[in-house]
Amino acid sequence: MNREDLIEKILKECAAAGIHEQAILSVDKIEFSDEVRHLCEVNYCGQYGTTWACPPAVGTVESCRAACRKFSQVYIFSTLHPLEDSFDLEGMEEGKNAHEDVCTSVREIFRKYFPENLMLTSEGCKNCKTCTYPDSPCRFPDKMYPSVESYGISVVNEAAAAGMHYINGANTVTYFGNIFF
Repeated sequence: MNREDLIEKILKECAAAGIHEQAILSVDKIEFSDEVRHLCEVNYCGQYGTTWACPPAVGTVESCRAACRKFSQVYIFSTLHPLEDSFDLEGMEEGKNAHEDVCTSVREIFRKYFPENLMLTSEGCKNCKTCTYPDSPCRFPDKMYPSVESYGISVVNEAAAAGMHYINGANTVTYFGNIFF
């Protein structure tokens, strides 16, 4: 099977796993930014310095860029989740958990064809009730996916470059993931 057919097969398998939108870009189309990382440093999501999946544990933006650029392509995907209203925090959390399940499925699909890959997802790891950071190594390094933003990648810009929708209408939340391969 040639690479183009293989990619088409992977896209079909991933769509069946619950993907809303998907695209493949050349890694050189991804912009890395210290400004994006600054959102982490001001602890916008509350995860800074608390998990192996977020800064400072993931390394500098430069080291994250280098890790991503070891690969030639990135699969960008989103999941879409309905909310009762824009203040539905429980619905957002349920959507996040469902997104993480989809991420695990997508990573397993990619591992079959590209054993070497790098998965990034949204808002830090929730595999453990209490993370071992910084006192002990991660308990589940194969299940821990750093956040896209922690690597200095703007999801808004990335979605635009991929021709994907960052906002998908009222009373919805959209989560994004990346697999570099």
